[in-house]
Amino acid sequence: MKMYRDSLVTVNPTPGARNRPANWNYEIGVLLMSFERLGQATGEEKYLQYTKKIIDNLLMADGTIRTYKMEDYNIDNITTGRQLLKLYEVYKDEKYKKASVLLRSQLALQPRNKVGGFWHKLKYPAQMWLDGLYMAEPFYAAYTLRNNTPGDFDDVINQFVWMEKYSRDSITGLLYHAWDESKLQKWANPVTGKSPGFWSRSMGWYLMALVDVLDFIPEQHPRRNELIQILNRFSKAIVKYQDPSSGVWWQVTDKGTKHGNYLESSGSSMFVFGLAKAVRMGYIDRSFIPAITKGYHGLIKEFTETDSAGNLHLTKAVSVAGLGGNRDGSFEYYISEPIRTDDFKAIGPFIQACLEMESINNKSEINK
Repeated sequence: MKMYRDSLVTVNPTPGARNRPANWNYEIGVLLMSFERLGQATGEEKYLQYTKKIIDNLLMADGTIRTYKMEDYNIDNITTGRQLLKLYEVYKDEKYKKASVLLRSQLALQPRNKVGGFWHKLKYPAQMWLDGLYMAEPFYAAYTLRNNTPGDFDDVINQFVWMEKYSRDSITGLLYHAWDESKLQKWANPVTGKSPGFWSRSMGWYLMALVDVLDFIPEQHPRRNELIQILNRFSKAIVKYQDPSSGVWWQVTDKGTKHGNYLESSGSSMFVFGLAKAVRMGYIDRSFIPAITKGYHGLIKEFTETDSAGNLHLTKAVSVAGLGGNRDGSFEYYISEPIRTDDFKAIGPFIQACLEMESINNKSEINK
């Protein structure tokens, strides 16, 4: 397992990849979260130094973030705030604190729908997306804990409660990619406001958000168990759609072998990571261990390739998927987006999945 994660680090030295300069975005955030956890697991400072180098390239001394525009109210831009909190904790440089306050200020002003859920972006009015829970809530919860504003935990918890309430399918237990409270979007069901399809990576974002947010919600909080109950409901639903042959998950989760569908690495990595961490932390039952084990071995078999130099590459990650315009949330749409190798949105969760498996294996809970 160590070989897999270390090889992916070697072939991905900078988040400004794919022939474009690094900017402030959620892809960097999810990759650097894996480096933070690599540092915690190994005790090696090089991982935090890597993060510092990348973040410092995007920050001014006054805490201004290059390429970031608050007026977009894009919830994706909150994700990398978690690294600001870590860097301030270690280095005590005020620029990290100032930048984190800036992102928290965005959340204070972020447009909300009538029930109180954050809009995904200013240009996506009244819409909550599953993706947005990972983008904002772990940072929001961590900031709340570090700054001792416990009243904000209710707001964090409510985002998950509302997202599940309005996006969950009562038959499958799966979560639709998005919910439009206004029911005005072309993709929105005119009665429920739900988008039409189940996209694995969007549910993977939600699962990762749940297990990470629970790191910061105090154990004595009276509503903490609401999140654990959601986690259990969702975990039971998602393992039902694990491909029985490969052990991983399909791009369009519930369509199995329908022509054009394919096994996808980012969502599968997120599911393995989220489920493994949930077991390790005692949030879900050990009966999930066989599914997690099968899923992990499926990641290695289905999605890893070794080049002539002996470096590992992670394949079959969908580049992006969203809603709006020609992106109608249909099966045909989700399978039409480009597929990439060594995409940060897959590498970050994959590394974290490897770390969780190593941690559990070290406790002899899962056999290699």
